[in-house]
Amino acid sequence: MINAQSISADLAAVRQNNPLVHNITNFVVMNNTANALLAVGASPVMAHALEEVNDMAAIASALVLNMGTLNPEWVEAMLQSGQTAKAKGIPVVFDPVGVGATPYRNQAAAQILAQCRPDIIRGNASEIMALAKENTATKGVDSTVATNAALNAAQTLALETGAIVVISGAEDLITNGQQLIRIKNGAELMAKVTGMGCTASALLGAFAAVNQNLLLAAAHGMAVMSICGERAAKKAAGPGSLQMHFTDILYQLDEKDITDTFIEQQS
Repeated sequence: MINAQSISADLAAVRQNNPLVHNITNFVVMNNTANALLAVGASPVMAHALEEVNDMAAIASALVLNMGTLNPEWVEAMLQSGQTAKAKGIPVVFDPVGVGATPYRNQAAAQILAQCRPDIIRGNASEIMALAKENTATKGVDSTVATNAALNAAQTLALETGAIVVISGAEDLITNGQQLIRIKNGAELMAKVTGMGCTASALLGAFAAVNQNLLLAAAHGMAVMSICGERAAKKAAGPGSLQMHFTDILYQLDEKDITDTFIEQQS
């Protein structure tokens, strides 16, 4: 369903269109996700104030909602900007960080799902299972189950919400409830760098901004993320240098790099 050429075409579209990606995200990852969006060719903005989120969402090409560090004002900002984005018709990406860990996160996630109706939902296996109301435990923001264990939950969630659901992990799964794409690239060291999943969600915003087929947009975004992580891990001495190499490789990524690295295996 996807190949090196289709991934490269969307990457070129991001670089050509330079979409403005509005992020309401967490304190931990703002710098990393902004730099990743710049490196891929998008234009990031991190705007959280209630006084401006509607105006910012109205001029953006995509909106990314990440609930990693929650407070009531930020939840309200997510709800307002999400509704503005939906009214404008721009894609909304939702990263339900840590859902399932506390009742407050569960409540916030339920509000965002109901009021913002995200177009793409990306989380780890535990988060996706929690959103689908399957019994699971979330260890802080880390998954306690393998990616494939959440596949049924992801498919159910996609059909219930109409969203593309992405489970990220050792293998990334992307589904609309009926079709399934598997991304086999990546590296174990990526899990040792905080916020790599949040970076993936931000990149999904950039790719969703340039491809109306959101299943393919999500698959292409995750492929770029995993390809860059795999290539960076081969150069890195540890988590710190992986982050540096990841950003550089993302900036330099071309069709040859993608062709050389991408594992074409999906179902």
